[in-house]
Parts: sequence; structure tokens; C-alpha cells
Amino acid sequence: MKRRKFITTSALATAALPSVFSIPARAFGIAPSEKINIGVIGCNSMGWYNTTSTLQLPEVNLLGICDVDQNVIERRVGDYKQIRDNKPKQYSDYRKLLDDKNIDAVIIGTPDHWHCKMMVDAVRAGKHVYVEKPVSNTIEECNIMVKAAHETGMVVQTGQWQRSGSHYKKVKEIVESGILGDIRLVKNWAYQAQMKSIPVLPDTPVPDGVDYDFWLGPAPKRPFNKNRFHQDFRWFWDYAGGLMTDWGVHQVDIALWVMGVDAPKSVMASGGKIAYPNDAAETPDTLQSVFEYDGFNMLWEHAIGIDNGPYNRREGIAFIGNYATLIVNRDGYEVIVEKRVDGSKEKLKSIGFVPKPKDEDYLGFHTKNFIDAIKANDSSLLNTPIESGSIAAINALMGNVAYRTGRKINWDNQSQSFVGDKEASDMIKANYHSGWKISR
Repeated sequence: MKRRKFITTSALATAALPSVFSIPARAFGIAPSEKINIGVIGCNSMGWYNTTSTLQLPEVNLLGICDVDQNVIERRVGDYKQIRDNKPKQYSDYRKLLDDKNIDAVIIGTPDHWHCKMMVDAVRAGKHVYVEKPVSNTIEECNIMVKAAHETGMVVQTGQWQRSGSHYKKVKEIVESGILGDIRLVKNWAYQAQMKSIPVLPDTPVPDGVDYDFWLGPAPKRPFNKNRFHQDFRWFWDYAGGLMTDWGVHQVDIALWVMGVDAPKSVMASGGKIAYPNDAAETPDTLQSVFEYDGFNMLWEHAIGIDNGPYNRREGIAFIGNYATLIVNRDGYEVIVEKRVDGSKEKLKSIGFVPKPKDEDYLGFHTKNFIDAIKANDSSLLNTPIESGSIAAINALMGNVAYRTGRKINWDNQSQSFVGDKEASDMIKANYHSGWKISR
């Protein structure tokens, strides 16, 4: 199972020449001295943070701002005046932004259920893409996105920026050195006290300035409810996968990257709406998932409303070896040696807490990495390419499938399905509504 790929051989074999999609010649290489023109689609939260991070680079220009909420656009136009002097065009329909031949790349910061459609349309329009995590809301969409990136040859970076962090890279070196011994268990967790209960609210008319039908897009038709709109969308299955795919993809991405694996053999999960059983959220506020790989297990654990997680850290990853345990989170890392180190060839010493370098901007590193890869027209330079984003999302999505079915699910990588489980395999698929068609 080690290094198994989610993308089937046939999908990669069908990669077509980029010229099939009428991609501008400029997309295949940008001289270091040239300006790179970007647009942002979905700019209420991370889409805008990613944009302003990218604009720290003087060679980057913002030409277009797109959102279905005109109130958000007006706020971002005001924010932008504090950064640059030009006036970006405003769009409510992302497809019109993609028609602008002067735009080289787009940043997608919409809710998860839009990521696949927009990314595929963007690369086929000749745009490089920075897409927020998780890359999609279904396993099928993950594979479609990777296939589209291969077919078009465009640069696609995933917003899992921890990969660009120097102390995460150091952790990978330590684990790969073997000094911890065989890793038998990897723990991932996110305890989030700042994420509160979602109160039950009545449906209301759509706010002025909001194209709600476009916001829903391929999701099922629902009356407008504030709980489902903007940032709280992630607590509803129509649009996202809760904390498992929100924080989970960040942590799981590092765990799989360090351990060098892609696909689990089986997954099981347990949890529910335990802390807040009567609030409006659909996704679980408490969850434990167990992923089985060859030679080790991986755990995911989350809890909304409390902060005191394993090892007294609100978020983190622990690589538990026979000789020592390495614990890492966004603040830094440490190594705790076992009291008995039988069989170790080296005299191990615990490593006290090593903090993240204070002067390093990991998001800035990540967006610069994206721009550098565009300049070189070389996706191999990316720290978190779409393939990696897909792998992390698929694993996290499997955790949700196990939770929603209430049983252990076994994955067959050859058939890209769950063994003997039609209900679970049906959850792999993307079901688009309201006339929207999935891009294949």
C-alpha cells in the first residue's frame, strides 16, 4: 500500500496536449522580469488572505475580484486601495473573469463544493490556480482535478501551506532518519475552543447584493439561512465536511507526506454531535477516526468547544516510534525519548521544544512558491501540488464516509471503491444539481 496512487494509470495516460484547450502561449512560461496578473474568486476569507499574501510580491498584479456577494466585493475594493493604486475589475460570475486573457492565474477561495468545477474551468481557460483546501468535497472530484491539471499542464498549488514551513521540513528529516525507531502510530488532532455551537436560526430572505442561487451552484436547493452562508458553510454536508476536512487536511497532509504513504487499507470512525446535540450544525463536533496503512495506524481526533488536546496542545501531530515520539504543531516541535530504548543503535536524548522561527511567514513562502513555479512553468517546484492536495482530501473524506456509514470501510485502490459497500462507494461520487454539470 506504500506510495499507492489514487489517480488511476488510465487517467494519467489520457493526458492531452495543452493546445487542445486553446491556452495562451504566455501560460507556458513567464519571464522573471514580467508581471503576473491574477484574479481572485471568493474573497471573503482565505481567498483574500491568499491574495494579499501573493501581492507582497511586486511582480504580481491583481486584475479581477469575483464574489457572489457584492457587499464582500465592496469591502475588498476598499481594502485593496490600501495596497495598490490600480482598480481591479469586479465580477459576480467567475466564468467572465476566466474570459479575461490578461489574467495568468486565479486564487479560488470559495466554499469547498465549488472548488472542483472552478479549478477545472480555470485550467482549461489557460489559468494557473491556487485552490484553497480541501481541494474538493468528494473523492471523485479530487481525481477529476488531478486529471485536468495533467491534461492542461497548468500549475496548481493547494492551500495546505504547512508544507512550506521550515520546521515541518525538519520534522520530516528527523522521522526519515530512523532515529525514532519504527513508527507504529501517528496521531493527528484539532481541539478548537474558538469554534462555538451554531445556534438554530430561521430561514430568511436573501440579503441584498447576494446572488444566492449562484452561491449554491451545484449544491442542492435550500432556502437561505445565515448558518449555511459564508464561513459557517463548513458545518453542512452539502458544501463541506466539517472539521475533518477543514483542519484535518492540514494535519493529515503532513502525516502522509512524512510517512510516505497515500492510500489507507481501511478506515473506521466514531463520534457525533456530542457537545452540542441540538445546534444547527450537521457535521460532528466530536470525532475519532482510525486509518490503517501497512506497518502503522493513523488517528484523527477533533473536538469543538475545548482546547486541551493531546500533549496539552490544541492542534498537532505525534509520530510515535519505538524509541521516541516527535510532536509537532504550528508553534514548533519536540522529541520525547522512551524510558527504555531497547535495540537503539544510538544514545537518544530528548529534544526540548524547538519553536517555529519568528521571522518566517509560511503562507508567504507558500504563495511565493506558487508564483515561482508559474515563472518556471514547472509544477515539480510546488510544495503542495494538486496531487498532494488530492491525497490529503481523499483520506479526510474517507474519514467522513466511515463516520456517516457507521462501520469500518475497506478501500480497493485498483477499482477506486470501497470493498463490498455500495453505500460507501456511492459517497465517492459528486452529485451536481440545478443544471450544473461536473467537468470531467
